[in-house]
Amino acid sequence: MEINKAVTALSSLAQESRLTIFRMLVKAGPEGMPAGKIAEKMKIPANTLSFHVKELANAGLVKSRKVGRSVIYQMNAPNIGELMSFLTEDCCQGHPDLCLPASASSCCETATESGISANRQVIGAEN
Repeated sequence: MEINKAVTALSSLAQESRLTIFRMLVKAGPEGMPAGKIAEKMKIPANTLSFHVKELANAGLVKSRKVGRSVIYQMNAPNIGELMSFLTEDCCQGHPDLCLPASASSCCETATESGISANRQVIGAEN
């Protein structure tokens, strides 16, 4: 991952609403969440949600799909894994596993299905 791409991703998370939305989508897993449900849980208008999700999508952290008339937002697991790898690649003299919380191994069983090893998908692992 290029440093500029990492800066863009981290910058998009440096805002309370976007970080909360991102964590919701990570917890939701590959199925994602309908836009209306996210807006309801966040207690924000649809246009405000769209603004925040657009920032996360531009950073490559989330993606969307249409199901009928609904928009479903979901985490972009490969890009999240790439960011996590970038952040930990030089950790602890080549032992990035030392940087991960104990709960990381049980975080997302579907992570390997998304092309990410379970020890890389850490964001949102803890409540």
